[in-house]
Amino acid sequence: MQTELSKELGVEHAIFGFTPFPAVAAAISRAGGFGVLGAVRYTAPTDLERDLDWIEANVEGRPYGLDVVMPAKKVEGVSEADVEAMIPEGHRQFVAETLAKYGVPELAEGEASGWRITGWMEQVARGQLEVAFDYPIKLLANALGSPPADIVGRAHERGVLVAALAGSARHARKHAEAGIDIVVAQGYEAGGHTGEIASMVLTPEVVDAVGPLPVLAAGGIGSGEQVAAALSLGAQGVWLGSLWLTVTEADMHSPAVTRKLLAAGSGDTVRSRALTGKPARQLRTEWTDAWDDPAGPGTLPMPLQGLLVADAVSRIQKYEVEPLLGTPVGQIVGRMNSERSVQEVFDDLTRGFERAVDRINRIAGRGEHA
Repeated sequence: MQTELSKELGVEHAIFGFTPFPAVAAAISRAGGFGVLGAVRYTAPTDLERDLDWIEANVEGRPYGLDVVMPAKKVEGVSEADVEAMIPEGHRQFVAETLAKYGVPELAEGEASGWRITGWMEQVARGQLEVAFDYPIKLLANALGSPPADIVGRAHERGVLVAALAGSARHARKHAEAGIDIVVAQGYEAGGHTGEIASMVLTPEVVDAVGPLPVLAAGGIGSGEQVAAALSLGAQGVWLGSLWLTVTEADMHSPAVTRKLLAAGSGDTVRSRALTGKPARQLRTEWTDAWDDPAGPGTLPMPLQGLLVADAVSRIQKYEVEPLLGTPVGQIVGRMNSERSVQEVFDDLTRGFERAVDRINRIAGRGEHA
């Protein structure tokens, strides 16, 4: 599963694995793919430094990258406290009533929320990059459009390729104009923030829009056959995120979430604004249903919604209140039916890829059984 891009980056397989877990990122790179660590949860630079040190010690010299979330346009002089003050009291009351309805306990006195969206704020992402640029990362990806021009320039000075996610050909062209090196075409099926266009339509549109820039296909990919389909549409690799949530190396901190993921079908996700204020595909739960109910107050725009629900999400996760418990995940969750190691996932992907290539060769009259 090699392409020009995978060869340029020195990886065996053109499989880019996005994950919030350092152990998974390192295992993806060791298995011959390209591990990408999601940085959004690192509000303290020392925590990111610790985990990048760990990856360096466990990646066996293989390449890896970092994914941040930062807007292309800078907003000056706005603190987290300023943003918190914009949240209407009625929305706070709705959160309190919903948690009380399901008997969700309070956090212990003095216990801080473990889930904050401060990583969406530019100053936090810049702090992450001050740490990351001291490490030999080979790729910087941004999940919220093109990074600011100065960040793209700093990455290029260090020989770091820059990738950005796009949900349409129009977005992809803007990335190309901003000097981005790789465009990730993220289809409707993907977990987390995603647009309205399905991968089968989006991938070739983006390939045509930005060629010869390399494109990675994302969304609805979890088998080797689907990898082959993405490459046949012109992508130079695939960007996989959801698939790693149930690997044995993942540290989900919640057996209940893992059980729900393993039991879910491809129809058990929903694009909801409940988590951050922007449409994000996640497991459908009674929490997402409450926010999507027309009788409720409706969600707030980003980043207000994320700050509003931060403590609530921490409480739901800590006490594993199953009716409300969810996580961002794509429609590929229907294939995630067992816990496997990262290496076992790669073995399955390569076998499926070989089956697909053999099938196409036979159809084209080139296979040994043609």
